[in-house]
Amino acid sequence: MADDQAGAAVAAEDEEPEFEAPERGSADELLDAGAHAPIDAMRHSTAHVMAEAVLDLFPGARLGIGPAIENGFYYDFELPRPLTPADLESIEARMRESIAADHPFVRREVPFEEGRALEVGAGQAFKVEILDDLAAKAAEAGTPMPPTTFYEHGPFRDLCKGPHVESTGRIGPFKLLAVAGAYWRGDEKRPMLQRIYGTVWETQADLDQFLWRREEAKKRDHRKLGVQLDLFSFHDVSPGAAFWHPKGWRLYQTLRDAMRELQDRRGYQEIYTPPLVHQKLWERSGHWEHYRDGMYLVDVEDQWFSLKPMNCPESSFIYRSRLRSYRDLPLRLSEYGVLHRNELSGVLSGLTRVRHFVTDDAHIFVRPDQIAAEIEGLMGEIRESYSWFGLEPTLTFGTRPDKALGDPAIWEETEAIMRAELERSGLQYRVKPGDGAFYAPKIDIQITDALGREWQTATIQVDRVMLPERFDLTYIDEAGTQQRPVAIHRAIYGSLERFIGVLTEHFAGAFPLWCAPVQAVVIPIADRHADAARELADALKAGGLRFVEVDDSDNRMQNKIRLAQGQKVPYMLILGDREVEARTASVRRRDGSQEQGVAWADLAARLGAEARERRVA
Repeated sequence: MADDQAGAAVAAEDEEPEFEAPERGSADELLDAGAHAPIDAMRHSTAHVMAEAVLDLFPGARLGIGPAIENGFYYDFELPRPLTPADLESIEARMRESIAADHPFVRREVPFEEGRALEVGAGQAFKVEILDDLAAKAAEAGTPMPPTTFYEHGPFRDLCKGPHVESTGRIGPFKLLAVAGAYWRGDEKRPMLQRIYGTVWETQADLDQFLWRREEAKKRDHRKLGVQLDLFSFHDVSPGAAFWHPKGWRLYQTLRDAMRELQDRRGYQEIYTPPLVHQKLWERSGHWEHYRDGMYLVDVEDQWFSLKPMNCPESSFIYRSRLRSYRDLPLRLSEYGVLHRNELSGVLSGLTRVRHFVTDDAHIFVRPDQIAAEIEGLMGEIRESYSWFGLEPTLTFGTRPDKALGDPAIWEETEAIMRAELERSGLQYRVKPGDGAFYAPKIDIQITDALGREWQTATIQVDRVMLPERFDLTYIDEAGTQQRPVAIHRAIYGSLERFIGVLTEHFAGAFPLWCAPVQAVVIPIADRHADAARELADALKAGGLRFVEVDDSDNRMQNKIRLAQGQKVPYMLILGDREVEARTASVRRRDGSQEQGVAWADLAARLGAEARERRVA
């Protein structure tokens, strides 16, 4: 399954901003600042005020673009030196002066050549490039250049389509957040600019709430928690690939095993296909044309192979390995294949943007009359699996893109079936016209985490073109006639790496008992209690817990408790003379609540049931 590739942005600070860089765009897209709603107009206006302040402090600075984005804005600059936190404070101070002056935003149109001359005279080479691209596009189309549009406020003028707020005084409470590097137009061969991110809101309460969420997000950053909890690490010998530590691999395997258990109940059969595949496979599937830049290519004896970026084409070879009957369908083939995607180094981000990953992938081959029932079953899989984490998934429905394979009539028929099942499911969804894969309409899965951030996790794609037709898949129907099956591409977690990164931040590392890397720690107060502690640990494992540790170190009891709390262990079970004699334990939960004198047998039964039932709390 092909995820969209994002543009490049290289973080220049330890804390990477939570905004994504735009895809490299056309001159029209660069000139259009993206201010389409009232709050966007305010955010774009604030970007202009920030650019004014930067030019005031750094005369001769060259301007890139400054759009409104989700939760804020940014502007790109070519500057004589790297910016510092003190610079951001100075820029903020100048911005406040401009806002207090309440300069009106004035729209000005001039003939194209006059507008270009203004930017040349100001030394704004990046703006001149945008105008030249527009002129070349107009010449190619044989149309005259429209007037060039500027917006002015006070002493500042910027090439821009707008819109803006009425005046600088209408700008609400704001804050500059971070500096990052960004290649001009997302091209690593072009100059690296400095990107200043900021946020602005209508009220101080809104700004304070956003800044709180942002600070909380830093505390929950899975890259930090991964180190703190000894789950995984990253190393420059393999950028974009996680090194899984024992505790992290426990978590990984637990999630995978849970999905495997669900798949077993639904009749999936697990397969495995080679990670290195010849160019001809990708040409046949269409990925060579549409996705080649995202592949790692390997020259083997003067022939091109690729590390697979997705599993789907190879599953067709297993389908074709023997003659299929209508009675064989649906055929559900799952695969936890290792995938590689050639992501730019600037977009790598812990587990949530990697080059090496595994998905809980499956390809389900059905008859056309089985599409609706299979989607209904997949909606059930989504509900069940996300309930394990207390998450409410929402869905987006991506319809036929402009450059789509296959007959538009088949797309319309398939989309109608999918839309009907989405309605039947009762799950929330929204339509994204033209957002389907090049070979299939798709249902994408999003979740909202504890901080209100939305994450896309996985997808369901109903493919009647790429696998069935390009790989000549058939089955024999009741009349003995060859028919074309439908291939449903499906993942529920999506990338396990990304999913674990999202869960780590959602739970702030305090995973539910059923998937916690360490579910309980038995703490003997003294050495003489160690044997009983190991006996209790065995009883808990027999009751259904998988990962129980005994802290029989020389640390004092309070230090042992503090260490376990730092590791966010769900249960700490403390044994002293009284507890050992009565075969009870003093229970301390990671939230600090306590319970005294709980019998070992009761503990084993209670915690085992909590784990088996995959309770969230």
